[in-house]
Amino acid sequence: MVQESDGGVRRNESGLPIEPVYGPEALDGWDPASRLGAPGSYPFTRGVYPSMYTGRPWTMRQYAGFGTARESNARYRQLIAHGTTGLSVAFDLPTQMGHDSDTPLASGEVGKVGVAIDSVEDMRVLFGGIPLDRVSTSMTINAPAALLLLLYQLVGEEEGVSPGRLNGTIQNDVLKEYIARGTYIFPPQPSLRLTADIFQYCRAEIPRWNTISISGYHMAEAGASPAQEIAFTLANGIAYVRTAIAAGMDVDDFAPRLSFFFVARTTLLEEIAKFRAARRIWARVMREEFGARNPRSQMLRFHTQTAGVQLTAQQPEVNLARVTIQGLAAVLGGTQSLHTNSFDEAIALPTDKAARLALRTQQVLAYETDVTATVDPFAGSYAVESMTDQVEEAAVTLMGRVEDLGGAVAAIERGFQKDEIERNAYRIAQETDAGERVVVGVNRFQLDEEEPYTPLRVDPAIEAQQVERLAVLRARRSRGAVTAALDDLRKAAEGTDNVLPPMREALRARATVGEVCDALRNVWGTYVPTDAF
Repeated sequence: MVQESDGGVRRNESGLPIEPVYGPEALDGWDPASRLGAPGSYPFTRGVYPSMYTGRPWTMRQYAGFGTARESNARYRQLIAHGTTGLSVAFDLPTQMGHDSDTPLASGEVGKVGVAIDSVEDMRVLFGGIPLDRVSTSMTINAPAALLLLLYQLVGEEEGVSPGRLNGTIQNDVLKEYIARGTYIFPPQPSLRLTADIFQYCRAEIPRWNTISISGYHMAEAGASPAQEIAFTLANGIAYVRTAIAAGMDVDDFAPRLSFFFVARTTLLEEIAKFRAARRIWARVMREEFGARNPRSQMLRFHTQTAGVQLTAQQPEVNLARVTIQGLAAVLGGTQSLHTNSFDEAIALPTDKAARLALRTQQVLAYETDVTATVDPFAGSYAVESMTDQVEEAAVTLMGRVEDLGGAVAAIERGFQKDEIERNAYRIAQETDAGERVVVGVNRFQLDEEEPYTPLRVDPAIEAQQVERLAVLRARRSRGAVTAALDDLRKAAEGTDNVLPPMREALRARATVGEVCDALRNVWGTYVPTDAF
């Protein structure tokens, strides 16, 4: 949404001015050699690979997962049959918070916003019949990310797929949970220790896995502007890099596996500028602050999801147009993979038809347009290059404020990022309510009566089924083996050993997600937020 002019200057989502005409004067003194470089070369403004989509298109992901593991498995098989090249797994809220489906805290939430995973048996069903060495799987999971990754590894081993052949990403970005979503478990410092343990474990055991997807998406959904989105995301990235280096790792040993996750809005030009600015900032930070020598360590590789927050329940079919524009922004911005939201997601979980249409949107962009024919077609544009510099300057200023507070964790503990995002969200809401920002079907071009729509509903019986599965699991497993394995995990958490090997063995013994998280809660405690800023 662009703020409409009232006789003054129009402004973009970041509150920065948009000129009615851009000419050579907008780039006065601008040096393309230093600001752009060649595609695939420092500072990677034009993209992280020399050929980008001219060789092959981006990875087309579809986010799925609801109800039971069996239902989600059926959806994955459908998506693969329709041409999906990568799976993205959504987990229900109890799983995201490290609780089993039979705990009182999980009541009413099992299987609602994603799939319920309580143990290795659920993960086995979730990926049954899917060749894990031939798909790329992205898992949207943060505080208990290590557990879900290890469950995936265990299922792969049962299928005869060695860990070295597994390919995918865990989100594993707990810092943004303290800022935007709230699905944290442990305090920030032990959470960062767990992140460093994942980095070390994957380098040795699962080398093709992307160990973290540092996420601005959820901050954007909470109301962050494009400049705030990349500033706070990159500041979190800096915190993770510092944590890994402090744990004794060399930056070039882990940085090539870092990845990022951003939103794509309908403000096409600003979004293209945002992605280009983010690449340039990250390349400079990695080279100049951390001394990264490997070019892959300097690359900002990212996944994009179209903006769920911009979808409307009113006239939901209009969301098809929004998602198309958002997907185009991501592609023109140089994304490595893309998830396009379904048009009905503002109402409920997507139907099969809506999910298929979302995938077809990507396929039309990839195979029916000419956007894959050339790399970074906006390079040298007076408007986009000016906007790129503008967004970069605003983001770097915000990153400086985070540093002044002592870095991302210290700023989080003072509530700085959360306060800034809420302030921006309030500004956007006021402008929308006043009609200064147009939302088609909401504050302009409304219908007198909405057309009926039948959403997908999750069967409430799912919770009872999961509870029953857990009861059977606990009755059949070796209680002594689980107790011993959890004791080993607690000892590792109390000391300095990597916690992932004993965690893996506990899960192999069929300890549940909740039991493993509880063992770590006993040692590390849980996080209680403060509003100190």
